[in-house]
Amino acid sequence: MKKYGNTVPPEFEGYINKDFLKKVQDYEREKTQIDIISSLVGNFVTIIFIFFGFLDFYNNWIISLNLSFILSGLIFFLLLSYASTIISIPFSLYSTFKIENKYGFNTMTLKLWIQDFIKSILLSTILNVIVIIVALWIIQNSPEYWWLYLWFFFLVFSIFLMYVAPFLIEPLFNKFTPIENAELESRIKEIMGKVKIKISRVFKMDASKRSKHTNAYFSGIGKVKRIILYDTLLESMSDDEILAVLSHEAGHWKKKHIFKMIVAAEVLSFIGLYISFRILQTDILTQIFMIQQNTFFAKIILLGFVGGIISFPFTPLANYISRRFESQADKFALKLCNNKEAMISTLVKLSKDNLSNLFPHPLYVLFYYSHPPVIDRIEKIHEYR
Repeated sequence: MKKYGNTVPPEFEGYINKDFLKKVQDYEREKTQIDIISSLVGNFVTIIFIFFGFLDFYNNWIISLNLSFILSGLIFFLLLSYASTIISIPFSLYSTFKIENKYGFNTMTLKLWIQDFIKSILLSTILNVIVIIVALWIIQNSPEYWWLYLWFFFLVFSIFLMYVAPFLIEPLFNKFTPIENAELESRIKEIMGKVKIKISRVFKMDASKRSKHTNAYFSGIGKVKRIILYDTLLESMSDDEILAVLSHEAGHWKKKHIFKMIVAAEVLSFIGLYISFRILQTDILTQIFMIQQNTFFAKIILLGFVGGIISFPFTPLANYISRRFESQADKFALKLCNNKEAMISTLVKLSKDNLSNLFPHPLYVLFYYSHPPVIDRIEKIHEYR
């Protein structure tokens, strides 16, 4: 950003100036700094926990309770999840009420933050209890094939959540109302109908009570979709620009990107669970990390720690595939909405409204960007015929 961040790209001329670029740099720097600190603290706590005897102590304490396998595992993993949440609280508060406030994004009150936090804790506890109890019951009752049954359970449970989330989970945090613009809704249904995407309703989400960031997404599984538009998006975008955004989302559905990602994730999950099964049958992890009591729960924690390190080099591959999908969705959107100017102005406005970094380093893009940098996307849209 220091090298290139003071030059207004041609695509953004008339929309931003050098003062705005300075604001983008400051925002990006402060976000990055808090992310780095958060990551360092999280990794430091993990290393202390595993390498300085705290995992061993915690594991021995769980054993001393003399509880059943399932109840011991439930307490073991729930308490760790709560500890992780508690560690993240200061960083969440600082990001929301310091950084997001400073740059004009945050609209959330402390009361609403606390309400969201309590709801999230209760919801995650319910879901974690279900998953942990069922998973440990499967492991206990099928010692030879638990990896296969567990894979199937996770698959069914994730699909179930996809179905119920729009109706049971999302309304806990946001209010969804039909959009008032009947003409826009009619145009949305018309353009989606061209590619045989059936839209049940188009809803407005009250995102502005938490943030001024803009977004839109498809909700639901199967042939009938719901379209969710942030109220902030409706305020800042023209109808043509909203159609361009939704044409991009339609591209993901018609190109089966979501289905392909789910299939890829399930294949990797299947392989990963089998490898985990083979490793967990041995005592190699507890021996390497010098854990006194050879419990299944301690092995899971150690396996997750080692697995995270081993899987990190594959991050660029996953994000490369995601960036290709985004480019394909852009190309599909251009054919569908047939409005190159609206697509470009949409990307410019989204970048401006969200203070997006216009000059990310290529190596950082390689590892962490699931979308191509916005200037690259605009250049490709110019090239599309």
